[in-house]
Amino acid sequence: MSDIQLEILQKVEKLGQIDSTSELYPSIDSQTMAAYLNSLKSHEKIDFSKKDTIFYSLTKEGNAIVADGSHEVKLLKLIDQFGKLQIKDVASHLGADGKVGQARAFKNGWIVKTPENELKVSDKIADVSQVKDQTKEQLEKIKNNELSGISDKEVADLKKRKLITPRKETTFSVVKGKEFSTDLTKLETEITAEMVATGSYKDLRFKEFNFNSQGIDPQSGALHPLNKVREEFRQIFFSMGFTEMPSNQYVESGFWNFDTLYVPQQHPARDLQDTFYLKDPIKCDMPDDREYIANIKAVHENGKFDSIGYRYNWKEEECQRLVLRTHTTAISAAMLHKLAKDPKPTRLFSIDRVFRNEAVDATHLAEFHQVEGVLADYNITLGDLIQFMEDFFAKMGVTGLRFKPTYNPYTEPSLEIYSWHEGLGKWVEIGNSGMFRPEMLESMGLPKDMRVLGWGLSLERPTMIKYKVQNIRELLGHKVSLDFIESNPAARLDEDLYE
Repeated sequence: MSDIQLEILQKVEKLGQIDSTSELYPSIDSQTMAAYLNSLKSHEKIDFSKKDTIFYSLTKEGNAIVADGSHEVKLLKLIDQFGKLQIKDVASHLGADGKVGQARAFKNGWIVKTPENELKVSDKIADVSQVKDQTKEQLEKIKNNELSGISDKEVADLKKRKLITPRKETTFSVVKGKEFSTDLTKLETEITAEMVATGSYKDLRFKEFNFNSQGIDPQSGALHPLNKVREEFRQIFFSMGFTEMPSNQYVESGFWNFDTLYVPQQHPARDLQDTFYLKDPIKCDMPDDREYIANIKAVHENGKFDSIGYRYNWKEEECQRLVLRTHTTAISAAMLHKLAKDPKPTRLFSIDRVFRNEAVDATHLAEFHQVEGVLADYNITLGDLIQFMEDFFAKMGVTGLRFKPTYNPYTEPSLEIYSWHEGLGKWVEIGNSGMFRPEMLESMGLPKDMRVLGWGLSLERPTMIKYKVQNIRELLGHKVSLDFIESNPAARLDEDLYE
């Protein structure tokens, strides 16, 4: 117990009640006094009430008005003295205060302006000497702590004019508590094994628990919103019988990233303007399956498996160039090549980062995440693709899809997927899909009657919609707010997600 607390208890014991601690302890600020009193109250030694009172002090300008009169009255008397006064001459007589006085005098209806840009006393004023200086009278009352007759609006106006400044004074009224004494017994906060063993807890007093206290949030990490939405997508795939593909290889060869997907070697997507190429190492080894490589070469150059090819000289060294993968479909191609050794119905998916050499703006980054699914089965058709897309997106609460034909080098037919966006009031593209081309699958050694459906969408777009992020740079990069990441809950794409 501090000396101040002991002194408070002694004075309460002597006087029975302290009506104002601010008068007894003027050197102690109200926050420190409240801490002392709250500590004593927690031990039920005292009870107290607090009262805040606002007092006003006059500023230097306010005191000058009390001594010499308000700016508006001084201007009124000056105009009455001259009969008329040019507006441009007000400042020469009253200085900077003249502008304020002129505005107040106009507001009060005391003066009017003539066509010659002169000020004169209003006809409403019969005798200038009888005009009450209300501003001066209000300030005199405030100076003497007499606020009666002054409205809150008038006080606010004086504050706005910077003629008065507020000052808050807090007073405490203290009385005896239920367990009042001048001795302060420490209250125990927890019961220990030793107290139970010795029985000493029977003679001790324990502090009451504050069940209304929210406590302090523990310091902890938080998942990024992208990871939260990514996990929701993963659970959707798992619920539909999919297996996750290994996607932790950001660097791919041109062979898997482009050639196996029948992107021709002169295609603009393979230029430096669209793709990040590695300088060191520049090249990599080709796969051991030389028959597969020969099939790729044949289809690119002159066609095979009922295709006519692109009619150009395909170069193996171009396949060996290393790139940052531009899509996760490179992983899908490698997995389908492995499937050719033991063809069977398969469902695969991946969600990971891809890289494009693009200009950064509010909706594009040089790297983003692609959500991709692959479904292989015998004798499936375009109708199966459409039905599966509707089932897949329904898991996210997205229904009423529309499909539009499009072109992809490695799928035919290919479909863009659209959904109605209520907020934008229009149809927006939410994904791309298609059936992998026969020459791509048969080159790998997959059976002729095995079909593969593929589709993909970005992870960033649904995340931005879910968390109402307008600029993608606020989701990834140096502009990301850590408070935003920590405060946002886990995403729920739909409450009936797994029904």
